[in-house]
Amino acid sequence: MSRFLCERYLSLEAYTPGEQPQDMQYVKLNTNESPYPPSPGVVEAATAEAGRLQLYCDPTAAKLRDALAARCGVKRENVYVANGSDDILYFAFMAFGGDGAFFPDITYGFYKVYCELLGVRYEKIPLKDDFSIDPAQYAGLGGMIAFANPNAPTGLALSRDTVEGIVRANPGHVVLVDEAYVDFGAESCLPLVEKYDNLLVVQTFSKSRSLAGARLGFAVAQPALIDDLNRIKFSTNPYDINRMTQAAGIAALAADETNMENCRRIIATREDAARRLRQMGFEVLPSSANFLFARTDKIGGGDLYRALKQRGVLVRHFDAPRISDYNRITVGTPEQMDALIDAITAILEG
Repeated sequence: MSRFLCERYLSLEAYTPGEQPQDMQYVKLNTNESPYPPSPGVVEAATAEAGRLQLYCDPTAAKLRDALAARCGVKRENVYVANGSDDILYFAFMAFGGDGAFFPDITYGFYKVYCELLGVRYEKIPLKDDFSIDPAQYAGLGGMIAFANPNAPTGLALSRDTVEGIVRANPGHVVLVDEAYVDFGAESCLPLVEKYDNLLVVQTFSKSRSLAGARLGFAVAQPALIDDLNRIKFSTNPYDINRMTQAAGIAALAADETNMENCRRIIATREDAARRLRQMGFEVLPSSANFLFARTDKIGGGDLYRALKQRGVLVRHFDAPRISDYNRITVGTPEQMDALIDAITAILEG
């Protein structure tokens, strides 16, 4: 840390992304990427735009927003796009966190980081003992509410009706529903957008559409909220989605039948892996995401993470007290999950 850093940032605890070691070839089950590549049409579309990089991209991303509007059953003015859903979350806390923010104590780590970076007062609401969100604790809180649904890293999801109750109970403030993993078995709240002017639904192309490396996220809300986000975006970086990513996003939506079939494959692999882990004595939370959250009395969470890494298998371990016994395991291909099970078997037998 240099002596030039502004004092307000000295205590900032930055978000720690999943590790990306390059020292060997790993079975990579730690960052919730799709194990399947994007469709050939996506690569072709992005490659075609690579020859026009001397020109600025469309700052309004009109064609991409039209494609998303058609996919989501809304109008262009209901759609906001950005350089990954993380940018949307950041701008949302900036735009709507004036009265403070509320989110679960165990959830996506960036919520806390953004609040501290922006000076937004925040309160963490404890999950129940089974790691589920208690909707009764989210009524009339007097500030912005944000939660991932399905939640991360637990994989647990609330029903659409339950989320609607939270939105309805907070009419004076924005409720942000982060649906990064919704395509793996949860109910999307997109159908509620027309009814509620305080609902902001955020999704990403990173997981279910195999575009983690392209950085593309989108939000759906009533036009006034979209205008608020655009006010901030066009005051910072209007050209935040490059030409290749915009083209890749449009092509990915055109190939959504393939994308959703890949999601179904991941769901089937997830359920099989959960069954096998339970047979080995693991406690595995019921997941509606593309990952599993699991623990065992046979070995500590940190010890298992380190032992797996030594055997070339990466999973994600968190040191937070309530979840330090658990590891988050991305669902890969069946072959990758076989490698995980084999490695765990060898560790436990050793």
